[in-house]
Amino acid sequence: MEDSQIYLSMYLKEERRKAKLTQVELAKKAGVGVRFIREMEQGKKTLRMDKVNQVLTLFGSELGVVPMNREEWFE
Repeated sequence: MEDSQIYLSMYLKEERRKAKLTQVELAKKAGVGVRFIREMEQGKKTLRMDKVNQVLTLFGSELGVVPMNREEWFE
């Protein structure tokens, strides 16, 4: 699993637990399926960004662009 997947997975689990929500409750509040929440928490590689943002919005967050060091790509 890549760092970004691990971070997203850990963030979601932690925020869900702080809010004292089950996966089912979070799915209902976010308007997504329970399977989607499980996949997010398990670090699935491919997820729809719009749905991820639907969930993250509940915790005051959203996906965004993060600059990378492009020089590493060409070494």
